[in-house]
Amino acid sequence: MLFLLFALWLVFNGKVTLEIVLFGMVLSTAVYLFCWKFLEYSPKRELCALRLLPQGIGYFFVLVWEIVKANCAAIALIVSPKYEVEPVLVTFRTNLKTDLAKTILANSITLTPGTITVELTDDEFKVHCLDKEMAEGLSDSVFVRLLMKMEKTAER
Repeated sequence: MLFLLFALWLVFNGKVTLEIVLFGMVLSTAVYLFCWKFLEYSPKRELCALRLLPQGIGYFFVLVWEIVKANCAAIALIVSPKYEVEPVLVTFRTNLKTDLAKTILANSITLTPGTITVELTDDEFKVHCLDKEMAEGLSDSVFVRLLMKMEKTAER
């Protein structure tokens, strides 16, 4: 984070002089120490975030792909004259341990067309689905599997 702050300082200044570099180093260090002291930031958390970065990027691409697939399914469902829409409210539990992973799962479900996370309490999700077919496999979706992998990586 220290290097990122310093790089941002240089980019925002637009030129590199000795004074700008020295002042940027001092200012970046001060902000870094402030974050470490008052925002519970630590180098250990930074290393954990760097370890999770490749999996996070992979999760992003899976999320985009699932959004595209759900868009196509929702459009087909809405446009089809012979199919009757049957909305359903589904409750399921998950084995995710961290609040961050649960929140990411809830947001991923909501971002996917045709589903909305209505409530999240402890390990229980309540999801409204546009159709009962969209509710199948929510508790063991690709999102849950990827987030569990990420939690295991973060524990190491």
